This record gives sequence, C-alpha cells and structure tokens, in this order.
Amino acid sequence: MFRIVTVAREYGSGGGRIAQLLADRLDWKLLDRCLVEKIAQLARVEPKLAEQYDERPDPWVNRIVRALWKGGIIRGTMAGPMPELFDADTMAALSQRAIEEAADIGNCVIVGRASQCILQGRSDAFHVFIYAPRAERLRRVRTRHAGRAEAALEARDQERAALIRLYFNQDWANRHLYDLMISSKLGEEVVLSAILSAMGIGCAGPDAVHR
Repeated sequence: MFRIVTVAREYGSGGGRIAQLLADRLDWKLLDRCLVEKIAQLARVEPKLAEQYDERPDPWVNRIVRALWKGGIIRGTMAGPMPELFDADTMAALSQRAIEEAADIGNCVIVGRASQCILQGRSDAFHVFIYAPRAERLRRVRTRHAGRAEAALEARDQERAALIRLYFNQDWANRHLYDLMISSKLGEEVVLSAILSAMGIGCAGPDAVHR
C-alpha cells in the first residue's frame, strides 16, 4: 500500500501544481512551501534565509572556506571555532528529518527536496518525475522572471541536480529513482489519472492504494 508520493519536477513543468492537485484528490497533506517555513521556525531564522537554501547547495567558495576553517588551515589568523551558521547543509539535514517524519506519518505528497532519494528504500513510497517541453516551461517561467526566464530555467534545474549529486551521489534524472516519469504536456488531468492508475487507484478511490 502506498502512503507517500514524492514529486520531482523540472523547473517550469507545472509539477508543483500537479502535486497540489494530487494531494487534493487523495485528501492527503502536501509538503512543499510549508516545509521551508517550518524549517525557518525550527532554526529560528527568517523564512527568506531558508528560502535561499531551498533545493540549493552552497556556493563552491562557501564550502571551501568552511573546509579550511574546520581543517585548521587558517586558525593562525582566525582563532576559535567557526560560528554556527544556517547554510545549505543545515537546510538539507533539517529537510531530511522533516521528510522522514512526514513519511512515517504517511498520507502525504512531498515535492522535491531530494525526497525521492531520502525515501528510496521505502516500499510504501511512490516516486514521480514530471518534465515538460522547454517551450512550455519557458512560457510558465516568464510569468515569474520576465526577461531572464532562460537563465532562471537553467539555474534552478542545475541547482536541483547539484543537490542530489552532492548529498546522495545520484543523477537527478536517473530513471531508476522513479516509478513513473511523465510529461505535463499531456495535461493535468491525464497526468493525475496516470499517477493514480500506476499507484493502483482507480474508480474505487484513494482507499484502494495498492502496490
């Protein structure tokens, strides 16, 4: 029986909206933007700071500085331990804990945040990857980024792929991470029907979730 769905998505594919519609259809909880807000509360930082590290690894130079500090290479010039900072590592660790706890409770749809890797070993988790033609993705992204849609499209997908690579040594688009990979070009209702059918849910409704 499936109790969790993870939804990885290309930026601009509409995967976030499909995840919301799926949660509504199943009458399950959605874990997406609320995860960032909850982590900000737990870490006692501003939501805008947590947002900066949401599905993003630290810039290369920041990781180098921390490695040097922890290795003692620059202790001669900077005494004492490196201050505790909220960074991408903290965000990733708190996200993983929250995702694991949500999975233990069950009946939830989790958007991104490496959930397909974190929950890969669970037999009650169904993993979906949603993609779309570049032209459609650009059309959606232009509503948010206007003149820099192409740059935003490339940057966000690269960040999501880098996060998976850094923390799980996996290829974000590796088909073996997913039970279903589907294009949103087919339309939201078709995609929803395909996900539900693949999960074993037909006309009987969400109570009939079987592997």
